[in-house]
Amino acid sequence: MTKIPEAMAKVSIVIPALNEGGVVGKTVRSIPKEELRKLGLETEVLVVDNASEDNTAKEAEEAGARVVYEPVRGYGSAYRRGLREATGDIIVMGDADGTYPLERAHEFIQPMLNDGVDFVIGTRLKGDIQDGAMPWLHRYIGNPFLTFVGNLLFKTNISDFHCGMRAFTREALNKMNLHTTGMEFATEMIVEAGRKKLRIEEIPIEYRPRGGGKAKLNSFRDGWRHLRFMLMYSPDYLFMLPGALFFTFGLVLMLMLLGGPVSIGGISLDIHPMVLGSLLTLLGLNILLLGLWAKIFAIEEGFIERDRGVSAFLRYFQLEKGLILGLLIFLAGFVLNFDILYKWYATGFSGPLPTLRIAIFASTLIIMGVQIIFSSWFTGLMGIERHGK
Repeated sequence: MTKIPEAMAKVSIVIPALNEGGVVGKTVRSIPKEELRKLGLETEVLVVDNASEDNTAKEAEEAGARVVYEPVRGYGSAYRRGLREATGDIIVMGDADGTYPLERAHEFIQPMLNDGVDFVIGTRLKGDIQDGAMPWLHRYIGNPFLTFVGNLLFKTNISDFHCGMRAFTREALNKMNLHTTGMEFATEMIVEAGRKKLRIEEIPIEYRPRGGGKAKLNSFRDGWRHLRFMLMYSPDYLFMLPGALFFTFGLVLMLMLLGGPVSIGGISLDIHPMVLGSLLTLLGLNILLLGLWAKIFAIEEGFIERDRGVSAFLRYFQLEKGLILGLLIFLAGFVLNFDILYKWYATGFSGPLPTLRIAIFASTLIIMGVQIIFSSWFTGLMGIERHGK
C-alpha cells in the first residue's frame, strides 16, 4: 500500500452534529484510524457541535473527537466552522447520524494518493441505498432532478450531486470560494469544484438509515434552496436566455405585424398579437438588463468568474455610449409618435388614430430608450470601471 507523500501527512475528518446523541460516538469510533495510519496519515476527528441540546458534545469527546462549537445553526455554518478549524492536509466530510460509511474514509483518500485527484465524492445512486435510508421522492425524483440541473448548468459529470460524504485536499479547499450557511452548501461545493476545474472522482457507497435522532432535512424547503442556489449562480440560464428569447420573439412578432395583418397556417394575426409582441419585447429587455446587473454583481462579489460576454461588454461599454443609444431609440419613437399626433391634429382631433400599428411600435421604442438611458446610469453606478482594470 503506497503511502501519502510527506506534503500530505494529516487527514481531518469533519463531522457536523446537531442533537446526535446516541449515534455520534459510534460514528466517530467507526473511523478507520488504523487504515489511515498504514497510509502514513495522522488522523484528526473534528465534531462540530451545532448548538445541540443533548449530550452530543460529551459523547463525541468520549469517543475521541475534538469538539468545536458553532452557535449559528445550519449545515453550511457547521461545515464552514469545521473547515476553518481543521488542520489536515486532506479533509473528509461525513454526517454524524451513521448514514454514510465513514469506515471507508481511507478509500476516499486513495484516488488523491494514486491518481492526483483533487476531490472525491460518494455516489449513493450508483451504490447501495438500504431500505428506509432514503424516501422514494428523494431517490427517484428529487436527487436525480437536482443532479440533472446541476450537471446541465455547471457542466459537471456527477451522478449524485448531494451526497454528503466527500474528501478533498487542502489545496482544493483553498481554491473553492464557499459562502453559504444552509443546506445549499453541499451544492455550492460541487459548483465551485467544477468551476475551479478540480479533478473529481466518484466512489459508489452504501447509504444507511439514520442511527438515531430526528432527521434535519425538509424535502421541499431544502430542495428549493438547492435549486434556487443553482439558478442564482447561473445568471445566463436564469436571466439572459429567457430574456433573449422573449425579446427576440416579441420584436419579430411586432415587426412582422407592423405593415398589417398576417395569416399563418390559417390563423389571422392582427393588433392584439402585435400588442403582445410589444409587451414581450419590453419584458425581454428588462430581464436582459437584470441579468447583466446580476452578472456584474456576482463577478464583483466573487460568486462567478467573468465570461467572454461580460468581458466584451465591460471593455466597450461607456456611460455616454449607453446614453446616446437610449436617446436615439427614444427619439425614433418620439418622432414617429409626433408624426401621428400631427396628422391627428390636421384632422381636428376627430376619429381614431389612423396609424395604430405605428403608435404601438413607436411607444415601444420610447419605453426601450428610457430603460436603456436609466439602465446605463445604474450600470455606471455599479462600478463598471473597476471591472475593466
